[in-house]
Amino acid sequence: MSTPFVAILMGSDGDFPQIEPTLDTLRKLKIGFEVKLTCAQRTPDVTQAYVKEADKRGCAAFICSACNGTYLAEFVAANTITPVVDIPGDNTVPSAQTEAGMPVANLTQGKAGAKNAAFLAAQMMALSDADLAGRLREERAANAKIIEEKDAALQARLSQQS
Repeated sequence: MSTPFVAILMGSDGDFPQIEPTLDTLRKLKIGFEVKLTCAQRTPDVTQAYVKEADKRGCAAFICSACNGTYLAEFVAANTITPVVDIPGDNTVPSAQTEAGMPVANLTQGKAGAKNAAFLAAQMMALSDADLAGRLREERAANAKIIEEKDAALQARLSQQS
């Protein structure tokens, strides 16, 4: 049996800065991934072949980034039943208007969207991976602790001002 992984597809090499937080988050969660530069319009046969081959090898989720507004995520979704997550660039309309039956999870732009793409893929994978679910819970607890510490510092500062 193959080890589940996340396939990250970029429409151009200019998308790499946008996906770096995705890669960092997947590494932190100890999730395997592949990154592929491919284009739905310029290399449709290559893109389709990669998606189908990745499915056969155990891809658990596809994350797409096409900052130039191409329809990469929609093209991927049309070729798989594996979940597809889109980190939109400047043009958020394509993924937001996909046809019924071809769902694409359309996240926010920027660093938060890139991190959330990794977290969403991880949550999907955690449905059948108890160890990963534990790592996600630990990550959430660490994030909550940061907020609690910041609130304590804020309360201390406010009490000094009274």
